[in-house]
Amino acid sequence: MSIDIDHTSERLANDPRLSDYDFWRSLKNLENEIFQLSNRKEPVPIEMLRWRRILSRARHKRGMA
Repeated sequence: MSIDIDHTSERLANDPRLSDYDFWRSLKNLENEIFQLSNRKEPVPIEMLRWRRILSRARHKRGMA
């Protein structure tokens, strides 16, 4: 799975169609949804955690975080 995360984050980081704001907003929305699920004591889907990691790494590779 780590290879998939690295590959996907690399692709996203190098995609000129995505702005820095797109990354920030997507990550913020995802973190808010995870927070709401946690607050309601509902399970957080693994796929959401996976995408949070991908977006965080992509932002880092762009030098934003």
